[in-house]
Amino acid sequence: PDLVLAFSCTCRQKASLTMTPYKLVYFPIRGRIEPIRLLLVDNCLPYQDVNCSDDWPDGWKPKLAFGQVPQLIDGDFELVQSNTILRYLGRKHDLYGADVKEDAHIDMINDGVEDYRLEYLKLIYENYDAGKQEFIASLPAKFQYLEKLLKASSGAIIKGKKTYADYNLFDLLDIHLLLAPSCLDSFPILKAFHEEIANRPNIKKYRETDAWKKVPVNDNGKQ
Repeated sequence: PDLVLAFSCTCRQKASLTMTPYKLVYFPIRGRIEPIRLLLVDNCLPYQDVNCSDDWPDGWKPKLAFGQVPQLIDGDFELVQSNTILRYLGRKHDLYGADVKEDAHIDMINDGVEDYRLEYLKLIYENYDAGKQEFIASLPAKFQYLEKLLKASSGAIIKGKKTYADYNLFDLLDIHLLLAPSCLDSFPILKAFHEEIANRPNIKKYRETDAWKKVPVNDNGKQ
């Protein structure tokens, strides 16, 4: 099922005055598109989910750069690659840094998140049953780096500012909490970061909807 955003009145007014909705082309899962959805939800940016699963691969795949989704459609502009989409939205909606050094710091953390996500996806789709416990045992060695990076900037990626990478990091932590509910217990800064994003009003409302709760994280049922 397609997700339906429940904007607040303020968000509806803002969205209707500023822009037409983005279109997000993807399968009916959270997957790689969820950080993009979270960015749009949190910043009151309207979007429409386009479920490509019924016409995949014959219909959609040949039309897409690299033959991959997610795809963002912004008017007559089309873009694929999930991290490229996040960076595009970051530049467009003031979710980047104040200078090139802050931009690079944000990109560095986002690239680190991507490395961890690839390891997670390899577990989910290739080695879930045999590798789950070993993977969970390896998380403290990975998360210590993220904890240290956020500690250096007062618990944020960039102190006092939301960035596109916040949503990617949040989603990474969120899917790992499903896999291992206690994985952040030894990382108070990461845990506080996750809780702060989860309780932002628009994101909290979105994640409380029945539509969101019904959407699987991955398309093989593993999480």
